[in-house]
Amino acid sequence: MTTHTDDLRFTEEHEWLRREAEDVVVVGITEHAQSQLGDLVFVQLPALGTHYDAGDEMAVIESVKAAGEIKAPISGTVVEVNAALAEDPSKANNDPLNEGWFVKLKLDDSSGLASLMTAEAYSQLLQGEG
Repeated sequence: MTTHTDDLRFTEEHEWLRREAEDVVVVGITEHAQSQLGDLVFVQLPALGTHYDAGDEMAVIESVKAAGEIKAPISGTVVEVNAALAEDPSKANNDPLNEGWFVKLKLDDSSGLASLMTAEAYSQLLQGEG
């Protein structure tokens, strides 16, 4: 499956979102994030049915370089987690935009997606960090 960046939204915390249905988004970390973290060795995913407000800690990740968290980029309820990622965290390194997704969220309000960065805006953010 190929992901087109035009279909994605991004956060300043280097997470991506892809709309899967009218009120469901898939959430993962960006290529930039995984390259900064190095090889992921552990991922703790949230429980199904857990509700998060935007900015809440949603998942824990550990890499060979650091430990951190994935924050909810938008308010919603977890409807699916990527169990394969918990078993093999390297999926987030090898294919962060497809097989390396973390959770699927049923959104409280899909209008919040409009406030997130487009691929072009995210690219500009990365250029500013360099």
